Amino acid sequence: MEAQPTAAHAIETVFRLESPRVVAGVARIVRDVGIAEELAQDALVAALERWPRDGVPDNPGAWLMATARRRAVDLVRRRETYSRKLAEMGRDLDTTAPPEEPADPEDIDDDLLRLVFTTCHPVLSTEARTALTLRLLGGLTTAEIARAYLVPEPTIAQRIVRAKRTLATQNVAFEVPYGPDREARLGSVLDVIYLIFNEGYAATAGDDLLRPGLCEDALRLARVLSALMPKEPEVHALTSLLEFQASRTAARTGPDGTPVLLKDQNRRRWSRMLIARGIRALGRADATATGAPGPYALQAAIAACHAHAYTYEETDWRTIATLYGLLAARAPSPVVELNRAVAVSMAEGPAEGLKLVDALTAEPALRDYHLLPSVRGDLLARLGRTAEAREEFARAAELTRNERERQLLIAKQHSLPGQ
Repeated sequence: MEAQPTAAHAIETVFRLESPRVVAGVARIVRDVGIAEELAQDALVAALERWPRDGVPDNPGAWLMATARRRAVDLVRRRETYSRKLAEMGRDLDTTAPPEEPADPEDIDDDLLRLVFTTCHPVLSTEARTALTLRLLGGLTTAEIARAYLVPEPTIAQRIVRAKRTLATQNVAFEVPYGPDREARLGSVLDVIYLIFNEGYAATAGDDLLRPGLCEDALRLARVLSALMPKEPEVHALTSLLEFQASRTAARTGPDGTPVLLKDQNRRRWSRMLIARGIRALGRADATATGAPGPYALQAAIAACHAHAYTYEETDWRTIATLYGLLAARAPSPVVELNRAVAVSMAEGPAEGLKLVDALTAEPALRDYHLLPSVRGDLLARLGRTAEAREEFARAAELTRNERERQLLIAKQHSLPGQ
């Protein structure tokens, strides 16, 4: 009576861990990520039928891969265009059943890399890339993705279906780009992983500030990508940045979920293990870089400055302000300028920071960005202009869609003297 629950648990665990590799391996054969996912699901169904009866195989991941690959070969054989497909794929497809395990384990890594670049292809919208990446590479169900982003499950399902259809109709090649296309495509991949992490680190909407599951998924994807692309400095830099950011997670909220500002965080709760991993990843980024540091390397260096400060007062704000200046030149954006203004205010005083913030108030991209009035309110409060600061905090509270941030901003508003 105990065999079935044990097998079912093993199937669920193994499939979540191995599904990205299975989908990637099958996609190399069928050249369609949608069909590849269906074949992976077919292998899961076969496991659900056989493992409770026959027992869990010694190498369950290889069993799933072999089963899915056999079905992929059968599918291609049945197609009327088999001869043409065989000619296109050459030696990629054997006429015999695939082995239980690939002859070269590195082939799996190559397939995973192809899948990463395919799910993050620029032909897809940012929302579609994110949903498809979490589905195929993160191993999340549609329901889990919907819960993470606080959108209806049918919305996520439609995004995933449309994304797979778009990749098929646009004949997107299942390959890793090389030459001039690679840098742009890699940027898309890194941006998607960073977006996933940021949504977990500071949720856009809802009742919770953090969604740790998304942070963990993004960090896992970044680590996998670092292993797959060891010579790409920005890949290591992104991994470093996420390690540093994730190290603060336990200190960012109180026991009741209330946000804790950076200056008030108990740094003894920062994970020294993750900080050490971040330092090592940043070292790999530096070691593989051949030119000026990229945007993620600069952000990781900023995060390292915070990680090296054992107290808020020890923070090297001048270096951080300089790094933000380099980042603004390398990847200009109003949000980077806003962050630079904060660093400048800490290094040179609130009046200098306010000058930079006031120059951003006309930026269309920041019109509904709650952190602009929030930062401005902080600077005005430090300058003793409390009435103006209260107005800014009130405006920021109206703009945010996250309930925890809204409560924090209202508390700041009411804490100012002279009410």
